[in-house]
Amino acid sequence: MKEAMDPSRPLAGLTVIELGHSVAAPFAGQILADLGAEVIKVEKPEGDDARKWGPPFVDGAAVAFQALNRGKKSVVSKLRDPQEIARLKTLILERADVVIQNLRPGQVDKLGIGADELLALKPSLVYCNMGAFGATGPLADRPGYDPLMQAYGGIMSVVGHEGQASARVGPAIIDLGTGMWAVIGIISALLSRKDSGRGRKVDVSLYETATAWMGIHAAQFLASEQLPRKVGSGQVGIVPYRAYQTTDGELVVAAGNDKLFNGFCQALAHPEWVQDPRFIDNPSRVRNAAILYPLIEQEMLKRGNREWVKILDDLAVPCAPVQNAREMLECEQTQALGMVQSVPGASIPMVGLPLSFDRQRPRSLQASPALGADTESVFSRP
Repeated sequence: MKEAMDPSRPLAGLTVIELGHSVAAPFAGQILADLGAEVIKVEKPEGDDARKWGPPFVDGAAVAFQALNRGKKSVVSKLRDPQEIARLKTLILERADVVIQNLRPGQVDKLGIGADELLALKPSLVYCNMGAFGATGPLADRPGYDPLMQAYGGIMSVVGHEGQASARVGPAIIDLGTGMWAVIGIISALLSRKDSGRGRKVDVSLYETATAWMGIHAAQFLASEQLPRKVGSGQVGIVPYRAYQTTDGELVVAAGNDKLFNGFCQALAHPEWVQDPRFIDNPSRVRNAAILYPLIEQEMLKRGNREWVKILDDLAVPCAPVQNAREMLECEQTQALGMVQSVPGASIPMVGLPLSFDRQRPRSLQASPALGADTESVFSRP
């Protein structure tokens, strides 16, 4: 790995080959690109399916694609053509530090560009498989997508309101989370390579990510043998800890301990609740949530969000209005952090990486690539 000159681009000098499509692998590739790596995205002749996931479209592709592929190069390769596979294999062996792939289970091995074969030829390579159900087990060969994994992993069973249909978490948390785990694994393998000179195979999957996100709920079930239930905007095991309707919106109040509950009761003008045996501590409040929450709800309906925020802030009780996408983007805190960044060549700004180095947030140097824009230059480079 070459030393990075720009402190916000610590992966400069690395070359990553992304055999990725849809969300998980492209998100991992985009993180690595924003951190300075050269990411070469290999696409089929018709392009990544995400290019067509619209409307809306901008700059020639769906916004979903644009939000997941900035800062990369795009090359087209016909994976059924032996000559093109040979050319791609040569590119990996000559230039790649990292390969990311989320093709159909077993496809890369059939094509001769799987982890075992390439690591045998290039032991320094870090190769990341991003599967659906994981590397082993009875479902290892099945494909999968984010909503399927929110279902299979148990997440949908605890999202929504009791007695109502299960709901999917809106953002693709399984795909995006798997991309993050891939990057964590890749960077860990690269750090190990600095000492040993050897790469390794990294395996992540959508299903493993889903089960990891269910860790607290799983532990609660293992300890109590009671299935976690749906609690709307609330949290299993903490009361009061959820959203309430106000006169002009919704407000989340997180009174997660006795001190905060005391402050919340002061704000609601019901200090007597603090000494009520039903609400005296968190376990009691959890047991009596069906009694406590309606009492809070009727009080919260007496004021609007702005007034409640002022009252609760003065009492140091954590709270937050439920903001939509526009409100989040226009929020003073979002702007102060510089989370929304202009991207050279893109018609719209993008949300940047949620991390900074010495207060400097990594910035993408270019928009998402046009399909095949770099095929000639990448494959003709000596």
